Amino acid sequence: MKLSDFDFKLPNELIALRPADPRSSSKLLVSSGDEIIDDHFFNIIKYLKRGDRLVLNDTKVIPAKLSGQRIRYSDNGKTSANIGVNLLSMIKEGHWLALAKPAKRVNVGETIHFGKDLNALVLEKSPDGLLLKFNMSEENFEKKLETLGKMPLPPYIASQRLPDELDDNDYQTVFAKHSGSVAAPTASLHFDNMILKQLIDCGIKISKVTLHVGAGTFLPVKVNNIADHKMHAEWGEVSDIAALEIAQTKSEGGRIIPVGTTALRLIETAARSGQIEAWSGDTDIFITPGFKFNIADGLITNFHLPKSTLLMLVSALMGSKRLKNIYSHAIKNKYRFFSYGDASLLLP
Repeated sequence: MKLSDFDFKLPNELIALRPADPRSSSKLLVSSGDEIIDDHFFNIIKYLKRGDRLVLNDTKVIPAKLSGQRIRYSDNGKTSANIGVNLLSMIKEGHWLALAKPAKRVNVGETIHFGKDLNALVLEKSPDGLLLKFNMSEENFEKKLETLGKMPLPPYIASQRLPDELDDNDYQTVFAKHSGSVAAPTASLHFDNMILKQLIDCGIKISKVTLHVGAGTFLPVKVNNIADHKMHAEWGEVSDIAALEIAQTKSEGGRIIPVGTTALRLIETAARSGQIEAWSGDTDIFITPGFKFNIADGLITNFHLPKSTLLMLVSALMGSKRLKNIYSHAIKNKYRFFSYGDASLLLP
């Protein structure tokens, strides 16, 4: 399929720069059969059944946006340059792949200083970014990030406003547990503790898995033939307990509905044999039309960017024609798009 098959025009005013407040008050589009229903997320229980199982991604977003200085000494004396750094992924403890702006002001072997105690040595420089070696253990590094870092808002938000204290809460799920993401699993941002309790009280089951979302989720597809696109790898884990719970629900006839494309990609990675199994490692699974879903029976997700791998995944689940109808309806009815936007419940 061609990249142009996944393009659409989106009015700029439909890009959400802030989430709904409270978070569960966002709009909800429900697509089931040929029907499209307009509702609000706090009513999502109406469209789920006793025995269904939601799969949540409990990753925690780290404040991965840092501001630092590169200091250089020469015959002309001491010079410095302001450097913005966005962490992308941890290669190993203390070593991070990162984007720098402006990268041309930093050379291999130089040190970027962030505040009083934190600094990073530039080990490598490539088209993928900088390989940085930080001067702290991972535990101390995480604590320092909480002080110095800011939430790594997606580029379509960051280009229009700076991150602030509201984002510390807004860009984090209420059940975030395992630190490691540099982007939020945004479909989960609509849940609050009250809705989670209501779901359990109504007999809807919940499992949690972990996939650390990388900034590559926002990278554009640059090839015309989507089969030539190489997905970024992200680390994830499906525990023994989660795999057992999901398998039991499937055997009992319940629906498995992942919350977000990250949870869906992870459980389908863990079920490549046809059956869900405990799994951990890096996944670069690329789900496009024609993909055989072994586990997912539906999906809760936001509205995605044109020409994105996330849109391709949703097209694989729902079918291209039906997805175009859903997105045309969403635009006509002024749903808010992308990370801080509205939600959809998609049932093939």
